[in-house]
Amino acid sequence: MDTDIIIKGAMVVLTLLMVLAVKKIAQKRLTKYRTKHRATLQTQRQLIQATRLIARARATPKKSQSQSLAKSALLEADDVIAISPDDAAGHIVRALALDLLGHQTAALKAFDTALTYPRLKSLEVGERADALVKRAEMKLAVNRRRRIDSAIEDLEEAARLAAGTDTARIFRLLGECYEFKGLEEKAQWAFNEGVKAQRSSAMPRDG
Repeated sequence: MDTDIIIKGAMVVLTLLMVLAVKKIAQKRLTKYRTKHRATLQTQRQLIQATRLIARARATPKKSQSQSLAKSALLEADDVIAISPDDAAGHIVRALALDLLGHQTAALKAFDTALTYPRLKSLEVGERADALVKRAEMKLAVNRRRRIDSAIEDLEEAARLAAGTDTARIFRLLGECYEFKGLEEKAQWAFNEGVKAQRSSAMPRDG
């Protein structure tokens, strides 16, 4: 039960971080492509709008309003995908919107699409790590027992890609997965790595 609560809590936090990450991707690309085709600018604006809608949907306590905002975000994401099908960001936003609407299996498929070539090439290393973590937690939500090994693979890859950044949250979730499988030594290693990463990230602020 404690493991379930911790994993669910981590999933909420990681979802919010994923929303912020996608918004950052869209804003960076909007700046980068200002001189390019008008349609490209439109897709970036739609991505930013979609991430704002998702953030609002997460924040509102009213389910009906949350669902309405998520549906609007989904429409924006579908428009982006229609124009730029090889841009992973649109598929990631679509996955987040579907997740909010309770369609976890469809959301997972959208993440699978985002994390395959040629769309994968549109993500920077840190963005790919964030997407892998979110896909892992979705796998756990859909069917933890059947997808635990696949989720662990995503988290292990995310930890490698995110080296030098905030890996503490990744190792904590990875530790919970190892613990669920009864791999106590690996779980302890992951928890220890998470503590080390947290201390390392705090050092500059302490100085």
